[in-house]
Amino acid sequence: MRSADIVALPDPFSGPRKADAETLIRKVAETLHRLNQQITTAVDAGVTIELMRGSRVHNGRGQWGDQMIPIVKIAEPSHEERRD
Repeated sequence: MRSADIVALPDPFSGPRKADAETLIRKVAETLHRLNQQITTAVDAGVTIELMRGSRVHNGRGQWGDQMIPIVKIAEPSHEERRD
């Protein structure tokens, strides 16, 4: 190797990726974006939503992912709203 040669280094912490890994990552990101939009809509309607880790999945090769469960609280109507 000459000193002027450019060596492509992998992104730190990313490791090797299969061709379909980019698609899977994009699908998770898109789904998360839609979830965040729905959470905003629910909060605007008076619902409190908290996401909590329900479990963690492992593939046995060092990778893992958190699976989430929602904790939902619906606001009780105020005295004025109950009279209507």
